[in-house]
Amino acid sequence: MSTPASRQLLDTAQRWLAHGVRAWVVSVADTKGSAPRDAGTCMLVSAHEVLGTIGGGHLEWQAIGLARHALAEAGACASPTAMQAWLKTVPLGPALGQCCGGVVTLRFEPLNGAALQAWPSVAPRFHVELHGAGHVGQAIVQVLRDIDCTVRWIDMRDVEDDWPGRPDEQALASLPAHITWLPSEAPEAEVADAPARACHLVLTHRHDLDLRIIEAVLRRGDAAFAGLIGSQSKRARFLHRLADKGLSEAQLAAMVCPIGMPGITGKAPMVIAVSVVAQLLQMHPV
Repeated sequence: MSTPASRQLLDTAQRWLAHGVRAWVVSVADTKGSAPRDAGTCMLVSAHEVLGTIGGGHLEWQAIGLARHALAEAGACASPTAMQAWLKTVPLGPALGQCCGGVVTLRFEPLNGAALQAWPSVAPRFHVELHGAGHVGQAIVQVLRDIDCTVRWIDMRDVEDDWPGRPDEQALASLPAHITWLPSEAPEAEVADAPARACHLVLTHRHDLDLRIIEAVLRRGDAAFAGLIGSQSKRARFLHRLADKGLSEAQLAAMVCPIGMPGITGKAPMVIAVSVVAQLLQMHPV
């Protein structure tokens, strides 16, 4: 199957249509040979904004120019329902300054209700249960904003109002639709409501809370990923305490700590976030 348009781009398309923004949906309809993106990939082009990408380079530059020329020719009063879709086949090669060597057929479709109904379905790569809204948690959310996934972001800092560093109301209000904020008085109890085969990331501001949450995750036993932030020494302490609580060797073996891609070093929140999300993407290829 081809790489589809992203859920985030669909959210933008719905918002643009609701606000009367005139635009074209430019998509890769077909490819032959080597091409920068697969069929189903698309971008939105208005008179003043471009979102998404069909692969960059001269191909994309040409497509943007064609879309904007079509908008100008249609005129400001043209209804999106009256604008007609069309195809353009573009050979890639020296003429475009691209070395892919294949052929791409682009579809130009006005942004209207029919375009949204025909939008390619987008299945999330994975679901994340993200426990913790400190600096690392916030950095992970920033990375996941543009990934086709679903996220339940869980923290108790709405309850502990005196705890510094939690995301402010503006940051929470700007979360994309696929990321849900859940303040909870007992985050460990939320584990029971996670979907099956979820990726659990535990990185709260308290080790005792981390312990309760990862215990609940391991006892549940169906996590695609049971990740706990920390060092090798934290891993050893937690394994000892969890064993004392009666968890089996098989349950303990499911805990991943430290988290992140091997070989990526650094303790800056965004470095950790990129490393952890890369680990999840490696586990869930398209």
